[in-house]
Amino acid sequence: MKKNRSASVSRRGFLKGATVGTAASLVVGTETIAAAPPVRNAIAAVPRADADPSSEYEIQTVENPGSDFMVDCIKGLGFEYVAANPGSSFRGLHESLINYGGNKNPELLTCCHEESSVAMAHGYAEVANKPMLALAHGTVGVQHASMAIYNAYAGRAPVFIILGNVLGGRDRRPGGEWSHSVQDAAAMVRDYTKWDDCPRTLADFAESAARAYTISMTLPRMPVVLVADYALQEYPAAAYPKFEVVKATPERPPVADSGAVAELARLLVSAENPVIIAGRVARTEDGVTRLRQFAETLQAPVIDSGANLPSRHPLNQGNQRMGLLQHADVVLGLEADDLYGTLYEVDDQEWRPNRRLIPPTAKIISIRTGGLFLKSNYQDFQRYMPFDMEMAADPDSTLPALTEAVKKVMNDDRKRAFQDRGAKFAVAGLKALEQAHAEASVAWDASPISATRLQSELWNAVKDEDWAVMGDMMWGRGNYLWNFTKYYQRWHGGSAIGIGFAAPAAVGAALAHRKEGRVCVHINNDGDMLYAPGVLWTAAHHKIPLLMVMNNNRAYHMEMMHVQRMCARRQRGITNGRIGTEIVNPPVDFSKIAQGFGVYAEGPISDPKELGPAFKRALAVVKRGEPALIDAYMQPR
Repeated sequence: MKKNRSASVSRRGFLKGATVGTAASLVVGTETIAAAPPVRNAIAAVPRADADPSSEYEIQTVENPGSDFMVDCIKGLGFEYVAANPGSSFRGLHESLINYGGNKNPELLTCCHEESSVAMAHGYAEVANKPMLALAHGTVGVQHASMAIYNAYAGRAPVFIILGNVLGGRDRRPGGEWSHSVQDAAAMVRDYTKWDDCPRTLADFAESAARAYTISMTLPRMPVVLVADYALQEYPAAAYPKFEVVKATPERPPVADSGAVAELARLLVSAENPVIIAGRVARTEDGVTRLRQFAETLQAPVIDSGANLPSRHPLNQGNQRMGLLQHADVVLGLEADDLYGTLYEVDDQEWRPNRRLIPPTAKIISIRTGGLFLKSNYQDFQRYMPFDMEMAADPDSTLPALTEAVKKVMNDDRKRAFQDRGAKFAVAGLKALEQAHAEASVAWDASPISATRLQSELWNAVKDEDWAVMGDMMWGRGNYLWNFTKYYQRWHGGSAIGIGFAAPAAVGAALAHRKEGRVCVHINNDGDMLYAPGVLWTAAHHKIPLLMVMNNNRAYHMEMMHVQRMCARRQRGITNGRIGTEIVNPPVDFSKIAQGFGVYAEGPISDPKELGPAFKRALAVVKRGEPALIDAYMQPR
């Protein structure tokens, strides 16, 4: 019986009948058959004269598909990379990126999980200060990516996501394409994206792409989503009305009102104990300079939760938070999203009692963009804080005017008072550094390895390089041991603290550092790596240099402490708190996992004396342009 013409093409038949580019003819066996004209659903039936009728198949050719124009739009927005786990719903765009676009600007990065794709884009954006593109496939892809999208939303990261979809029911192939398609593809992530659209024509796509890019980069920055329907990608561009690439126009950040700036300057100059709380303020090295100049003008201490000041700057007094706040008379929050959590002590008891840390007469002022965009369902905006003055503005852009306003109202007496205040903080900073080094010596030779020993050995290995750290330094302890002097040396962003984020975000950040030739290091928790270890393969395949050090403490220790707290509160002993939180029996050998993905790896290392030589060997690998992993057996949290 003759095979139905709509049946799927066999692998042998497809390979023999594959066309190259937009050739004018097709050659199959000894026959030459003219290519079909470039119109929608152009089909050339190609039967083999000497073959069994069941081998009959079809070839469909399209010239100038819509996805080629979509690539023109993407290139126009300046994307360098696109991260994706391959999916059939964006196959047209995939093909255009690698052939029509030449797989350059953007270059396609092969990922093993959609969550890793978006997390890599998040990490890249934090370093490059611009969005990276990520693709996700249909319903299943966006659900995989959703956690990373939420991390980008909570971390205020400008990630640009394109979702593939087959909207029309008559366009869907029977079977899996129905379960992978949806009426409203962006609905699943709309609560935690800043904007989304489903353009129906190529002209709409051009405008929506430019609009999405601009919205993602407008403060507060967040992820955006475009849905690329199958038809838009695969139909000939000639099937759509006139279209052209649209330029994205960045919006200037809002600056605070001049009257409010002058009023704030008078408050700060007259204050005896002002305190600055800095969140996501700086976005560049210039931003660090602006904050430093402002703080030095007042000689006011900074509680830096966003890694804005050099770690050993005398005014970087974050480790003295309690003492500073109890005497504060003016508190200035700069893009501080959780002022309540800084100014109040909240106990983890049954009724969550809280205690205000600042005097009742202290004035609280906020300059931030966070209030310019809020949603209701996802409550990452923290507890409401009543302010004596609030400015809906970008602190980074406002600081130059505020610094000048402070200088204008300062007199010689206040300058002398500020200098005396600054001298005291300089002494306090030196004492804090001495204390940090003293604390680092505790359990120096312990096995498993202590956090401070690992941090110290890693610092000794990279301190003479042009280095950068991805992510935090094991709960912030390393901020006192490492000498951070450059903006790019630290992770400035945030996330929803979803497990599985840190490893791919570090790989994305290292990708952004690669063209600068920097040595990138990251300390990754074992529980996080187990979520999506395939990102190690992506790093190896694309030669992304990164030294990843595993904090292999064999448990979800934060969660263990929570369970043990419940055990103690209910007077049942804490022994069973390990059940469901330990990663033992068997312990995980991350070095073998990494080696299986093609990454240079050593470990597990439990003797701290072996760390230094291991780091030296791993850095040699990183400096030649490849990733490396050191698996360290660590003390519990």
